[in-house]
Amino acid sequence: MPGPELISPRSPRVSAARRLAKRNFRGKERLFLAEGPQAVREAAGQPDTLVELFATVEAAERYADIIGRAREIGARVHLAAEQVIADISTTVTPQGLVGVCRFLDTPFEEVLAARPKLVAVLAHVRDPGNAGTVLRCADAAGAEAVVLTDASVDLYNPKAVRASVGSLFHLPVAVGVPVERAVAGLRESGVRVLAADGAGDRDLDDELDKGTMGGPTAWVFGNEAWGLPEETRALTDAVVRVPIHGQAESLNLATAAAVCLYASARAQRAPGGCRSVTEG
Repeated sequence: MPGPELISPRSPRVSAARRLAKRNFRGKERLFLAEGPQAVREAAGQPDTLVELFATVEAAERYADIIGRAREIGARVHLAAEQVIADISTTVTPQGLVGVCRFLDTPFEEVLAARPKLVAVLAHVRDPGNAGTVLRCADAAGAEAVVLTDASVDLYNPKAVRASVGSLFHLPVAVGVPVERAVAGLRESGVRVLAADGAGDRDLDDELDKGTMGGPTAWVFGNEAWGLPEETRALTDAVVRVPIHGQAESLNLATAAAVCLYASARAQRAPGGCRSVTEG
């Protein structure tokens, strides 16, 4: 394999990619960075998503399948010096692959038109790592969409992209939706909207026991530090807490989201649940 063609961090291509670490440049170009083999592989598997790929010679040899796929779909592939990859990357220990991808968020109206059965709504979530992890949990639980409200973190923040571990490329994500619009739209589409809050007046175990969780459901998750404001909780159909059976003070956002989403997923697949009715 030939040596690196890009050896200077001051190269115009490198400078253009490096700027995408900043939100204003991402928004202007409607491009973002995906780092590491997992994210780049997922991006290369989606149509019209991966537009450019920077790889060290070692990474190109190790992940020849990703390089080949990138070239097949017409992405520009650059063999780059390790210092160039380090300059573009936002991680302390780069893995040798950095992709430049087109924005892929979905209009909220399209999310509603698909009649989703399970949705995660991130309201006032500011930590990008938490946002990406909740997206990953939603993907794993079989949710059909994620909605980030206008008060939440940028979906394409590099830390959020990394924390999603490729799930960003798997399911529709609507961004910048006012929380009032998100809740109203979902309810109008026949989706029960539940707020997840440690101070909720309903217990998740009780809701499961009563058989109320089998229908189309959206979970609203709030800020990591202070949860959901009262005005947001008041918009939803119910405020539900995850029971703490031990002595832990609380659960962090991503853990609570995983518990809630999987509870809904299991209920929907039980006899009489919305998925068992349509898919059974």
